[in-house]
Amino acid sequence: MSEEEVLYDERIWLDGCWDFFHHGHAGAMLQARQLGSELYVGVHSDEDILSNKGPTVMNQDERLAAVDACRWVTKSVPDAPYVTELPFIGKYHCKYVVHGDDVTSDSNGEDCYRFVKQAGRFKVVKRTPSISTTDLVGRMLLCTKTHFITSLERALAGLEGHGTEEDRKAEGEAMMTRIRQYATDKNGKDPGVDVFFWSASEAAKADDTEEETGTFRQLLKGKGVKPGQRVVYVDGGYDLFSSGHIEFLRQVVLAEEELARKDGWYDQQAVDERVGKGEDYGPVFVVAGVHDDRVINNWKGVNYPIMNIYERGLCVLQCRYVHAVIFGAPFTPTKSYLTTLPWGTPDAVYHGPTAFIPLSYDPYTAPKKMGIFKQISVHKFQDVNAGSIVQRIMHSRDLYEERQRKKGVKAVGETAHRKREMLEEEQRRKEEQMGITQQ
Repeated sequence: MSEEEVLYDERIWLDGCWDFFHHGHAGAMLQARQLGSELYVGVHSDEDILSNKGPTVMNQDERLAAVDACRWVTKSVPDAPYVTELPFIGKYHCKYVVHGDDVTSDSNGEDCYRFVKQAGRFKVVKRTPSISTTDLVGRMLLCTKTHFITSLERALAGLEGHGTEEDRKAEGEAMMTRIRQYATDKNGKDPGVDVFFWSASEAAKADDTEEETGTFRQLLKGKGVKPGQRVVYVDGGYDLFSSGHIEFLRQVVLAEEELARKDGWYDQQAVDERVGKGEDYGPVFVVAGVHDDRVINNWKGVNYPIMNIYERGLCVLQCRYVHAVIFGAPFTPTKSYLTTLPWGTPDAVYHGPTAFIPLSYDPYTAPKKMGIFKQISVHKFQDVNAGSIVQRIMHSRDLYEERQRKKGVKAVGETAHRKREMLEEEQRRKEEQMGITQQ
């Protein structure tokens, strides 16, 4: 398609590797979406990334799943060229290309966006501070815990964190601003996701011994539950938010859509009634409970979670399959907890097949007794979780360290690598001794 053919000012193009997706990637997508009414996102092939940058942690299918799940993305485009070409983006009628304020070069050291820039069709957005794939790989290899947050509420208020009181306050305000931004709806501007904190004793959050109601506090008001929608609850750590989490959430929505189809939700009359009252919408309202850092570390050890609750929460907030987020959700959703949710007792509680958190008991006893428990049994990404991603890094350490060196990050060396292996092995033995099963 020639450049003379139609190009839409409002259709934005953004491309990248999007390797194990984090909130920095989502931040670029949000800013790009705010520049237009549609966002097309190109995803480079594994082969192109390997020859230009180094090995990917996630394969293209896994990276596409992450892009497709972002609320602000209109369409993903696989096999996008590493050097952005005008004829290629012209096929999708995109006039403007967006990228962060860092320079991206190909294997020859040339600017990947040189053709777009020469054509005057390049726009710059700010790079998200304090997060990158390189940072996350470093946490894995060095086994650090300095990223942990004890209380997200206190961190947002400037009462927890590093530096001076003034530094903590500024950081808390910046974090709050980002949470508000990531809780927007598909246009990236209006409120979309409900956000709550749940406060309770440590015992109520971490194990199954405390039947405690706790306290919900609303942080942000979103669109809320609409007439006829079923409220469903899911929970987890969502560490290194990946295709395993995403596909589970997508399957939950699909399962609820199938139930709704049988009940006539998609009949023309029902659709017309919803449209007549404002706009059409889906049949399900998904509430995602996100566990605290110390709760996950209590169960999984080493330096899990690799992402702290703020970073994990932002990943969940930007996901199109989620409509509400509860920070600090209990590891065991008890009857007291479920029946006091701000949206009322959920119509269903879903659990997936991913095997990461080791369990010595069934945390879903209450929803099973209540008759609202549902299982997503299998899906194609069920073995992708934080543990398996860390293992991918460990097994290809030399390749990833070379990638780190190219980014100017000092290699961690054999000692740190061996330390990680020993900590992981120690955790596995501990779980075996306890007779723990993986769920």
